[in-house]
Amino acid sequence: MANVNRPNGFTPVQYLNGAPWTGQARLYSIIATYATALYIGDPVVSSGTADTNGIAGINIGAGSGALRGVIVGLFDSGSATAPVSGSSSGFSSNPNLVYRPAAHANVWYAMVADDPNLIFEIQEESNGTAMVATQVGLNQISLVGTGNGFISGWLLRSSTGATPATTETLQLRLLGLAQKPAGTNVFGAYAKWLVQNNAHELGHGVGATGV
Repeated sequence: MANVNRPNGFTPVQYLNGAPWTGQARLYSIIATYATALYIGDPVVSSGTADTNGIAGINIGAGSGALRGVIVGLFDSGSATAPVSGSSSGFSSNPNLVYRPAAHANVWYAMVADDPNLIFEIQEESNGTAMVATQVGLNQISLVGTGNGFISGWLLRSSTGATPATTETLQLRLLGLAQKPAGTNVFGAYAKWLVQNNAHELGHGVGATGV
């Protein structure tokens, strides 16, 4: 059975110690003038600034380099102030808007899974030569993707896109294939991989050598 082509960016699944991810995330801000759409599953980096309440800002990540984390939730403040706990006033009245459009009129906020010890699932691209079992443990980079109006389009590079290596500065550590029902996730195009952020803003900015 061929792997299903259903990209959704980075999905947190568990921690390095084996504990499951149960939704823990941190609040970040996105300035109104930021001219890039953001989706759940997109990797992000620090913007180097904050909103008027001091909530740190984020921008979209790149296909290489250290990351801050991955977006797991998005919402529109409806104003230039941070959301107030227990209150729905000021939030977007459009429940169908599931991503943050480019250059929105309001400050937006994102919940970001930013723990350096998180493991993520991500789909490999289809670009010639797929990655193989002997590349587990090596380091790799991601592929910038555009969301489909609902969720992230980011992918993991295949061997054709960039050969996995021991290089410590490469962005992601390949931990193996995500375990699915028999025959539904195998080495090849569109395989779902488990990865760790090898270069992380809050952990190890450079990364570890692949094995």
